[in-house]
Amino acid sequence: MRVKHSIFSVLLGLSLFSSTWPVVQPAHGSCGSVTCFVVIGSQQQVSPKGLLTINGFYNYTPQGTLLSGTDGVIPAVDLDNRQLILGHHREIRTITQMYTLDLNYGVTDRFGLEIAIPYKKIKHRHIDGLGEVNGGAGEETSFSDNGFGDILINAKYNLLPTLRSMVVMGFGVYVPSGDHDQTTAGLSGEPGETMEPTAQVGRGQVGLQASFYQTYELIPHRLNQFATGSYRHTFRNNFGYQWGDQFDFGLGANLVTVPWLVLSNQFNFRYMARDHFEGSLARSQTPSDPTFPDEAIVLDENIRNRAVPTTGSTFFAYTPGFQINLGDFIQTTLNIKTPLVDNASLYFYAQVPVYRDFNGNLAQGTSYVFGLTKMFQVLNQS
Repeated sequence: MRVKHSIFSVLLGLSLFSSTWPVVQPAHGSCGSVTCFVVIGSQQQVSPKGLLTINGFYNYTPQGTLLSGTDGVIPAVDLDNRQLILGHHREIRTITQMYTLDLNYGVTDRFGLEIAIPYKKIKHRHIDGLGEVNGGAGEETSFSDNGFGDILINAKYNLLPTLRSMVVMGFGVYVPSGDHDQTTAGLSGEPGETMEPTAQVGRGQVGLQASFYQTYELIPHRLNQFATGSYRHTFRNNFGYQWGDQFDFGLGANLVTVPWLVLSNQFNFRYMARDHFEGSLARSQTPSDPTFPDEAIVLDENIRNRAVPTTGSTFFAYTPGFQINLGDFIQTTLNIKTPLVDNASLYFYAQVPVYRDFNGNLAQGTSYVFGLTKMFQVLNQS
């Protein structure tokens, strides 16, 4: 079974371009932002020849949970001085919102191209300057940043195009189009510090992604199962920072209850390796130090490739959701047929954590994805 997903692309465009421009307040610490990840069939599949599938979805991901045995104290990555400072600040909360315009076009019935354009909004709060300011207690700092992130260009090929099954292999490139050198400069025009890499909306370097997607109709036009996986590698940027490799896996099923309503249940797993930074090493002072409070103590002046301790994570979640075929819904409930909602659908997912380990950083909470999709036949099949 191939469940139709569809959406109003105009609504997505309005939500993307009406967003505010970047707003930055002084910040000296790390902002470990992550996003929710779910399987959306119209995003992973290969569209038939000449068919353009437009996905627009909104992703809301909060991070504010301290897991047992953690205190939220994490290091700072000082890009300007090429220094990793241990125990520099205490995390409070991060909220990441992502608006994504995802375009899928069928070049042939088996080969397709995908372009994903993200717009990212980050809001973050932490206690900055532990061991240095306010008697060593640090001071609360908050900041936000908005902007377009790195664009994904992905080529996909359907290895098994049958009436009941599909196996899609993909290989994509993340173009470093997002801002990755934002500073804390204020309205006065005075130069500020370069914000840490995890607080930027872009990564500043090319990334590669390999993926697969598989689906099979267990009961034709009624029940189908799906599985997906991806691997992402990002190269080291000019600041000497490299994001850890990321592995995503998903497994689930879709059930058609009535022609216009599909219920979805899936499990999602993500593993992110630790990030690495080429810099010297220091640590914030503690009350046991004779000079407390004062500047960080240098432990190693040599510029080395160092793992950033509180980056990386293991996350497993249960994600229920639903999809509504708008054309069938309106025709069934209102007895109205309009081309505006033909091949259009709406979907919603809630991602609930089952197991999570964030290496001492704030853990991801329950996240949400809302989306709309619309299909357009650009070229008639010959």
